Amino acid sequence: MFDRWKFAAALAASTLALSACSTARDDADSASARESSGFRLPNPLARSEPAEVEGIGVNGFLWRASLDTLSFMPLSEVDPFGGVIITDWYSNPQMPQERFKLTVYILDTRLRADAVAVNVFRQVRSDAGEWMDAQASTETAYDIENAILTRARQLRIAQLED
Repeated sequence: MFDRWKFAAALAASTLALSACSTARDDADSASARESSGFRLPNPLARSEPAEVEGIGVNGFLWRASLDTLSFMPLSEVDPFGGVIITDWYSNPQMPQERFKLTVYILDTRLRADAVAVNVFRQVRSDAGEWMDAQASTETAYDIENAILTRARQLRIAQLED
């Protein structure tokens, strides 16, 4: 499941870093000198046109559906702007001799069947106890893609009903 505390900490750290980069180093004397000369810095917050809000770079329904579908697996990397979700290795407790790792790519801002692609990596444990790469079924990737698409459609329908 997506770790909200790590996300909040990263957001707070980036906000703090950006605020530390402020160029407002002027003292009161130089500020009053600018005012008396008629020079004023433009206020970026005083816009006549509405500011465009930046969001994630992919379809929000596919993104949320991907996170929901993969919620049982530990996440390794998550990039909402690039549309990539990489899980860590997951082993089903009922089958401890094999494990899976997934990479989900969201390829479009529209809710389309070809806007999501899943790569499945599989490893099996050898008799010596080492993990060895093994062939993953192509059906597994298609099943996960279909589960993500189904969940995305459910989220979209739920939004339309509200």
